[in-house]
Amino acid sequence: MSKKITLLGSTGSIGTQSLDVIRAQGYEVFGLSAHSHVEKILQQIEEFHPKYVCMTDPDAAAKLDAALAGRANAPKLLTGPEGLKELAALDGPDVVLNSVVGIAGLGASLCAIESGHDLALANKESLVTGGHLVTQAVEKHGVQLLPVDSEHSAIFQCLMGCTDRREVKKILLTCSGGPFFDMDAADLKYVTKADALRHPNWKMGPKITVDCATLMNKGLEVIEAMRLYRVPLEQVEVLVHRQSIVHSLVEFTDGAVMAQLGAPDMRLPIQLALTYPQRMESPAPKLDLTQCAALTFCHPDLEKFPCLALAMECAKRGGTACPAMNGANEEAVALFLADKIGFYDIYRLVAQAVEQVPFIQNPTLEEILEADHLARQAVRKCREVLV
Repeated sequence: MSKKITLLGSTGSIGTQSLDVIRAQGYEVFGLSAHSHVEKILQQIEEFHPKYVCMTDPDAAAKLDAALAGRANAPKLLTGPEGLKELAALDGPDVVLNSVVGIAGLGASLCAIESGHDLALANKESLVTGGHLVTQAVEKHGVQLLPVDSEHSAIFQCLMGCTDRREVKKILLTCSGGPFFDMDAADLKYVTKADALRHPNWKMGPKITVDCATLMNKGLEVIEAMRLYRVPLEQVEVLVHRQSIVHSLVEFTDGAVMAQLGAPDMRLPIQLALTYPQRMESPAPKLDLTQCAALTFCHPDLEKFPCLALAMECAKRGGTACPAMNGANEEAVALFLADKIGFYDIYRLVAQAVEQVPFIQNPTLEEILEADHLARQAVRKCREVLV
């Protein structure tokens, strides 16, 4: 069955891999969005002929507008954060895939759901910062929320056929451990941006790759799992699995454990989210179990990777602790990528910022965005003390 897809964040790593899947399946692209990559989205427009495009950066939007001027059958151009939400809400697509990076994706997720669209969600920040708003909207509007993260796609597949969630004893989230798992803690203060961006298994964008290096990404995914699958923190366990073959597991009350295995290729979970409930041939490589080395598992060192411990503490607190942590982390990682702070400074700044943001247990969307804003401000102020 052919589908129409709106793809938010089409020029990033998940976006371009989503277009690989769309191309392979022969799906139609209804809308595309990007932040500032004008040349890349022009190439995508040329190939996929969307009806709408959105550029959230105003300067990039002006350049794209000029580039499209006079073109026959040019897509309608939407601009800015409001344009992104408008694109997410437009009638036409069968699925909206949100792969925008950061809290900027939350409003678009809510608009897509409230407009009755099934949402394939790669923007984990939608659930980390506003999970209660997202899940309430999904229930109210009767749409499907389809996870794109490899771990949450794995859990989704392990739970297929489970009609009583009381049978679930534990969710086991796997992570590769990132590039620094085998290093001594004392050496981590000397690692560089280039070191952090060398992920051993996955091809991803720079922000999420740094989050994998600090293990903050796994902390965000713990919160995501709690909200997607309605389980308390005590029922989510993180296991380091260096081979990235087992993408996550579910333990049931009778002792049975279901695991989902596959090659470490994001096109697999992306495709399932787009083709669901069907399974189709994939452009991703197939897993050959005879070529796999031993599959190993161990617990992460929370002292060496304090960002994971901090995320789990914020998960326990809930409320604005989660958007404050997320916003502070986005700001701190941006500083690290700009070579303005060291690797361990990411944790220090995020932890300080979370404590400075007033806590609200059941925040509105406006209060979530304010917590994000205050956390970013706090990171910038705390960073001045480090300099």
